[in-house]
Amino acid sequence: MSQLFKFDQRDWGEVSPTTAILRAQSALESGDVVFCSGLTFAIEPAEQVLFAPAILSDSRKNTSYDVARDRLGGTKLAGAEAALLRGLIRRFSDASAALINRLFPAYQQDVVRGRASFRPAEIAGRVSSWRKDDTRLHVDAFPATPSDGKRILRLFANVNPAGRPRAWRIGDDFEKMARRFADRLRVPPPGTGALLALIGVTKTPRSRYDSLMLQLHDRMKQDAAFQTESLQTAVEFPAGSTWMAFTDQVAHAAMSGQYQLEQTFLLPVAAMREPARSPLRVLERIKGQKLA
Repeated sequence: MSQLFKFDQRDWGEVSPTTAILRAQSALESGDVVFCSGLTFAIEPAEQVLFAPAILSDSRKNTSYDVARDRLGGTKLAGAEAALLRGLIRRFSDASAALINRLFPAYQQDVVRGRASFRPAEIAGRVSSWRKDDTRLHVDAFPATPSDGKRILRLFANVNPAGRPRAWRIGDDFEKMARRFADRLRVPPPGTGALLALIGVTKTPRSRYDSLMLQLHDRMKQDAAFQTESLQTAVEFPAGSTWMAFTDQVAHAAMSGQYQLEQTFLLPVAAMREPARSPLRVLERIKGQKLA
């Protein structure tokens, strides 16, 4: 099952030994969570005013920042306060990108920086539909923005000012989970993905891989027996810590916590040291056909 791989990185600009980097990369690609307990993202005094759920737009659980478009979303803030929030998330996004390039130089030429977010809402007790309930074990998949097989790498930092941890559950090996649900995962008919893009459901055509991953996400969340009986462990990420994982591979559930920063990256399977471990290759083996 997925485990915590403890990595002794204490500075965002630190260059680690090559042997340590290779071990961390192997752990990451194996489906472990790389945990840097001493890597703290510092919050500037002026940014403390942003630590309130009231900054969120109605019904939103986090604010988002599109680095490519310099676009802030999910917040009620305007003017100078919005600029302050944009600056915080951008600073974290830049630090995260530099860290990933430094820790995993083999990814540097291919990794693409996606959206970043600040999550000021408390997870525990939040009411939502089962599909949006992130306290249920799941793997990540994007409904509107298909990855076409690319890996979803996410870096998280707990910046809770009260010192509260971020509590997760992490689950079993991806291939075991995929095989458990394999009979309930249906490869869509040819042309389905292009049609979804044509009618505006997705921004680009949805690959067969993306369709299967969305189904797997839903089947996992819907299955009460899987949620309670599957192999899993509870972990806590202390305030001031940072962790990263391929969240399309690691089954995870966020159980409690408030005030987190997150940065998403996309990585082509070909850039991995061990592409056979990717969800794309696992699902292709299970279904016996090319999916992206």
